[in-house]
Amino acid sequence: MSLALSLACAIVTALGYGIGSVMQAAAARRAEMRPNLDPMLLVRLAGDITYVSSLGLDLIGFVASVVALRTLPLFMVQSAIAGSVGVTAIAASIAFGVRLERHEHAALVGLLLGFALLALSARPGHAATLGTAGHWLLGAGVVIVALLGAVSARISGHRAGIGLALAAGLSFAGTGVAARELEVPHVAWHLVGEPVAIALALYALLGVLLFATALQRSSVTAVAALVFLVETVIPSTIGLVFLGDRARPHLAVVAVLGFVVTVVASVALARRSEPLPREPSAPA
Repeated sequence: MSLALSLACAIVTALGYGIGSVMQAAAARRAEMRPNLDPMLLVRLAGDITYVSSLGLDLIGFVASVVALRTLPLFMVQSAIAGSVGVTAIAASIAFGVRLERHEHAALVGLLLGFALLALSARPGHAATLGTAGHWLLGAGVVIVALLGAVSARISGHRAGIGLALAAGLSFAGTGVAARELEVPHVAWHLVGEPVAIALALYALLGVLLFATALQRSSVTAVAALVFLVETVIPSTIGLVFLGDRARPHLAVVAVLGFVVTVVASVALARRSEPLPREPSAPA
């Protein structure tokens, strides 16, 4: 696969996730909110055309990321996902009528700069594997993330949004690592029963639930920025330490600079303040 096609897929990923996040926030805030991690939230949202459409954008973004991960290192693709918070900020300013501040304009420029530096420095190549033990750990992580999400959902106030966003970020981080590890067979049904494929599906489903719940408790850009930050740093670290991801020769400093600029810009956008959703009502 050409580098240009892989980079194009990374850009599609950022656009799909960024716009989808705002659509999910609008839908999630219309849904009934309960003071726990409620799997039925996804059932209620399934009847909302905005939410279903946003999942379509997420699916496009996810498929594009999987294609990009065939050749690009995790730190490149996950940074593109983090950069989607810039798309989220612009879309949220339109959807919720919140004006972008000067530092937010600077952060958007920083995201573009960081992505350009990463595109320049990323070295295409196939990843190493985590091995059987790593795959078992990847699967066990689903349970840990689910427990973190369940505990966070019961915290009172908008602080619950922070814990839920962290859990969602960890879940999507697991999705990214599993997507990088997944060996796609020639016959699709051979994926059934494949441990990495099962972990990928569970992480993705759990991430969708946690993200939707977090969007009910806090501002969309703050949640998105935290989620994208976690799902960028952790998989990128795993890729560099265990999967053999590297920058092009003599461009390691450029890669580090691009990564840092992208992360800092994402955190800066987390200061954004859209109107917060209502508090969850106690069960009758």
